[in-house]
Amino acid sequence: MDLAVGRKAQREMTVTKAMVKSYAEITGDYNPLHFDEEFAGKTRFERLISQGGITTGLLHAMVAMDMPGPGTVFLSQNWSFPRPVYIGDTITAEATVVSANNRRGIARLNISIKNQSGDEVLKGEATVYQA
Repeated sequence: MDLAVGRKAQREMTVTKAMVKSYAEITGDYNPLHFDEEFAGKTRFERLISQGGITTGLLHAMVAMDMPGPGTVFLSQNWSFPRPVYIGDTITAEATVVSANNRRGIARLNISIKNQSGDEVLKGEATVYQA
């Protein structure tokens, strides 16, 4: 691992109905907030939202493929979801290295995911290990 404090990575994706369906098939999360427009319309969300796991999955891809990169796993995660991710949203994840022990292969990252309007939909931090 060769990470310096301040290094950043970004990754973007657009959430689709197909992703929501596939995620439900894998996990069993068929919450009506993700599939029933009438139900979702009566909630504070007002329309269909995606599962939080799709949002956090973008982080897993970024850490495993972009920074630190292949062989990296999460040791810990602490984040919140201040806003929902709606089907059709394009979300952009950004991680910033706040500390790194390159000898041990461990780094702490500040994490933020924003939608296409710039609204933060996830914020927090994570500790990662690169094998």
